[in-house]
Amino acid sequence: MLKLRLTRTGRKKQPAYRIVVMEHSTRRNGRPVEQVGYYSPFTKEITIDADKIRKWLGYGVKPTQTVNNLLKKAKIIED
Repeated sequence: MLKLRLTRTGRKKQPAYRIVVMEHSTRRNGRPVEQVGYYSPFTKEITIDADKIRKWLGYGVKPTQTVNNLLKKAKIIED
């Protein structure tokens, strides 16, 4: 089952995250199917490719709770 989830990048104690589509059983920083966005918790910057996310959501991919909250904040999905 595919999921929209976060993978961690960045330095120690300064995380940054990529929003990716990946198999749910793959380890956190495993190989993604596709990268669809970026999130930086320090600067609160969210960069999302809305067309790709809508395409994957149309295929039935489920976002994790954190990614779901980010998508709501970016107004890509409704409450």
